Amino acid sequence: MAEIINLNKARKAKARTDKTVRAQENRARFGRTKAEKQAEAAEAARIARTIDDAKRD
Repeated sequence: MAEIINLNKARKAKARTDKTVRAQENRARFGRTKAEKQAEAAEAARIARTIDDAKRD
């Protein structure tokens, strides 16, 4: 026989785990220093410039 679970508790537990996962993703995405953000932007600009320079007319 299947184990009986309280659906309300299961829903809330899943919401808590989803919230912690989302918080970890946001910390990784937005929890950076200004220098890290500027370095990433400079790297993206350098890559875009390299690609644009390599294009043939």
